[in-house]
Amino acid sequence: MAAAAAAAARRAAGLRPFLFSSPASTRVPHRRVLSLTALPRPSRLLSHPARPFPTSPFSASAIATNGAAAGPTRELHLYNTKSRRKEQFRPRAPGGEVGMYVCGVTPYDDSHIGHARAYVAFDVLYRYLRYLGYEVRYVRNFTDIDDKIIARANQLGEDPFSLSKRFSDDFLSDMAHLQCLPPSVEPRVSDHIDQIINMIKQVGGDVYFSVDNFPQYGELSGRKLDDNRAGERVAVDERKKNPADFALWKAAKDGEPWWDSPWGPGRPGWHIECSAMSAHYLGHSFDIHGGGEDLIFPHHENEIAQSRAACCESSINYWIHNGFVNVNSQKMSKSLGNFVTIRKVTELYHPLALRMFLLGTHYRSPINYTIEQLNVASDRLYYTYQTLHDCEESCQQQQNDTGGSLPANTANYIQKLHDEFETSMSDDLHTSVALAAISEPLKVMNDLLHTRKGKKQEKRLESLSALEEKIRVVLSVLGLLPSSYYEALQQLREKALKRASITEEIVLQKIEERTAARKAKQYEKSDEIRKELAALGISLMDGPDGTTWRPSVPLSEEVVAAKT
Repeated sequence: MAAAAAAAARRAAGLRPFLFSSPASTRVPHRRVLSLTALPRPSRLLSHPARPFPTSPFSASAIATNGAAAGPTRELHLYNTKSRRKEQFRPRAPGGEVGMYVCGVTPYDDSHIGHARAYVAFDVLYRYLRYLGYEVRYVRNFTDIDDKIIARANQLGEDPFSLSKRFSDDFLSDMAHLQCLPPSVEPRVSDHIDQIINMIKQVGGDVYFSVDNFPQYGELSGRKLDDNRAGERVAVDERKKNPADFALWKAAKDGEPWWDSPWGPGRPGWHIECSAMSAHYLGHSFDIHGGGEDLIFPHHENEIAQSRAACCESSINYWIHNGFVNVNSQKMSKSLGNFVTIRKVTELYHPLALRMFLLGTHYRSPINYTIEQLNVASDRLYYTYQTLHDCEESCQQQQNDTGGSLPANTANYIQKLHDEFETSMSDDLHTSVALAAISEPLKVMNDLLHTRKGKKQEKRLESLSALEEKIRVVLSVLGLLPSSYYEALQQLREKALKRASITEEIVLQKIEERTAARKAKQYEKSDEIRKELAALGISLMDGPDGTTWRPSVPLSEEVVAAKT
């Protein structure tokens, strides 16, 4: 608490950690010269208000009321990287709070789709734990002081803390657009220097951690000490006894931020920060520690070693890691020129289309990012929201008869959706199966809305309302529920027009030209106009009230998408 108070006082006074650029006797505090405020949150942000999942329409009482048989909630099983198998989730404190720590970003550049993949995955876990009735304390940190931040700040001539705050704010904006719920706590390294120094003292008080003194080193990653050779992920340093030894505290260099410590001026090493902050907010032992697959070694391996050295009773029950993101079947990297930022994607696609694309692959599997598959996800999202919007409008225009039970077939669809959703999600968060489970109910809803037979079905509106309610819960847990179906549809249309480099006025003009051609029996010209727009991802829909348009997968990509 002392560190947090001191950091707050420094910020209030406009002060930052010292810069090591003068003799100890003449050091002066480095004053912040550039202050950037957070980007404004979008006024039409599609974020669903948080509500307690245990009282959702999927609760046993709600299902029974709707005429379907109630069933017990499935037991959650999660894949534990440490044991290399799926295990039943058993919180350390039954009936108490679940502790979850997820390693956050080092904010020195725009966040990329690999970040989106990780934090969407853990957002779904957070949401599903809440849906199951758990109280969750979710901690996700910012590494706001790091070699990469310092190098980028020097490159741009910017204060390192101003730069990291700017990119932290951008990251939070990106997460909000992706509808990732805010964690319970978002600590920053620079505010927890006291906790980090105290943990280093507990570890042994040296600036390097000797892995030879920790026999269990390598249990998480499965690596042996002989495998640890100096190289890209293991820095060369003559002070190391073993190439895998890692820095707990780095000596200050000229022009870099520093803090006083028993080992002289400097700053924390990368690994110690997460051990110190997780222990501070969750205790030395908690339920879930997560991050990307690339963090298994050395970061998480080193966390285990130093945390156990600081507290012999330190333990984490479940280590969970998400898979990598490839771009067009190649590893994403700046050197290959295929580095894709979240903002680059959301310039042309709805953020929830990106989220749906990510959820279409199991979180532990590698995912291959392609424009074709993103178009498929966007198209599917539009179809989902259009169906639910049509249902909402139909139910609002006509009064429901709320008495009595639902038709047996509707109750069966609801129960089937409930079972498939919980079974897939409780089996290590199979979001792709959960998404597939809503396909049949959506088809049933479209039949009730638009076919002659469906419009004549008994208790039609009650069935529509009940089905929409169940799908709403699924979308909410998956983080895909917009605040307004109508607004989401409008935003999807706007993005489609931007991708096609065309205005809606031109589309409507093309529709008029096609209508005139059809009246004149110029069917070849009519087909050419349809194909021209279809190639741009604009699909024309003919109906009794005329022709309308909707976004679609561009015609040239349909075959490619079907094959992949």
